[in-house]
Amino acid sequence: MKAVRLFIREHAAYLVFHVLLTVFILSLYWLDGFRNVDTAVYSVVMVLILTTLFLAVRFIGRRGYYNRILRHPAKMEDLLMRTSKSPETTEAERFGHEVYGIYQKEVQALRSENERHETFMNQWVHQMKTPLSVISLLLQEEEVDREAIGEEADRIRRGLETVLLNARLGTFERDMQIARADLASLVREVISEHKKLFITNRVYPASSIEEGLTVTTDPKWMKTIIAQFITNAVKYTRGEGKHVYFSADRTEDGIRLTVRDEGIGIPASDMKRVTHAFFTGENGRLTGESTGMGLFIAKEVCDQLGHGLEIESEPGEGTAVSVLFREKKEEGKEESHADRQH
Repeated sequence: MKAVRLFIREHAAYLVFHVLLTVFILSLYWLDGFRNVDTAVYSVVMVLILTTLFLAVRFIGRRGYYNRILRHPAKMEDLLMRTSKSPETTEAERFGHEVYGIYQKEVQALRSENERHETFMNQWVHQMKTPLSVISLLLQEEEVDREAIGEEADRIRRGLETVLLNARLGTFERDMQIARADLASLVREVISEHKKLFITNRVYPASSIEEGLTVTTDPKWMKTIIAQFITNAVKYTRGEGKHVYFSADRTEDGIRLTVRDEGIGIPASDMKRVTHAFFTGENGRLTGESTGMGLFIAKEVCDQLGHGLEIESEPGEGTAVSVLFREKKEEGKEESHADRQH
């Protein structure tokens, strides 16, 4: 009965229109002098019969659709049932299937993000137990080793920064501020912020980036990416007196920033997965401190900013990580025009 009532409500305007049309035609004939009552009654009866047959056939064709949308759904997959026969309901079902597909993708993305965040937090909390335990042991000694405590505090600080970065990835668009930035100054700032890390590990930065080289990016996020490259470079560099090299060059697609170290390198078997979340690889298992999130966050940020990220490595020779700042052709034309004016 619910299907019948829904059908009648849907076609109420249609029925009213037919009644008004029939009355109008009969009135027109009446005013024109044609006043045969039997013919008028016959016409009305035929209109009623044909209209009833039409609506009955239409209801039979749509009954399955009405029953489905009036039934209380037990699961989301009920939306994927196909019962319509008319073009309108077929398109409605197609639209519903597309919306369901979008919904599934969004749910899967949220589920993956929540699982990633939960896994990372559990892993991070477990790793932070080590520096806290070391600090507790150091504080129990008669002579407090402030330098050692400072190193462990830096490990905790870097871990906290990674947690915050992971949390901010979900709201990246609201946090993003694109601007023109001087690449050499940007790199110098990050190197200065990590000078203690360089000094402690006796690894030295060497920058050959020319002054006045500007790129379009988010300076704050870019500093975060460069900081991650530095952390990885120093972490996986064995031996004193090694260097981390910073360079930049112009290419056909834009400006490429490269951070190259003299570390242990990345095995070829790990290269395809180093930007995956929580992937630590052979090197991460050796150090026992890797979260597997650094290069993942760098890749996510570069993708959001429209920058290219490339990683090249040779075991025993070192690793080079490059960020490509793509430039629009219009900007390149403006710079060439400005150069000609100078």
